[in-house]
Amino acid sequence: MRIKQISVFLENKSGRLAKVSRVLADQGINTRALSIADTTDFGILRLIVNDPDTAYRVLKESGCSVNVTDVIAVEIPDVPGGLAGPMEVLRDAGINVEYIYAFLTRSSQAALVVFRVEQIDNAVNALEKNGIKVLKGSEVYDL
Repeated sequence: MRIKQISVFLENKSGRLAKVSRVLADQGINTRALSIADTTDFGILRLIVNDPDTAYRVLKESGCSVNVTDVIAVEIPDVPGGLAGPMEVLRDAGINVEYIYAFLTRSSQAALVVFRVEQIDNAVNALEKNGIKVLKGSEVYDL
């Protein structure tokens, strides 16, 4: 149920994101979801891609500062308040959510939300126990 997320440290300068995009494109790696958190001087690009192991390797070889982090992807109804249920389940289980980002799929009426939590196994158990679908890595990578 763990999804490998690629995190890339980027200086906040023109062309840095283009470089990462080109390195991945040249290897046929497709981005499924992304998020960028930035400050004045730098940013952290978080990516879910179809081939995280290759992405990590080629980004590292290109000189990028890159890391792999385990996250989970949860399917939620794409309706107002759809996020409230999973958030309340995690709160009630005492699980801290460090960050989240969402994306939609072409073939579903649901939204997919990526969660970075401190206790992944406990989070997966709590969500599934409450009827919330947690996706497998292969389900997300193959979107």
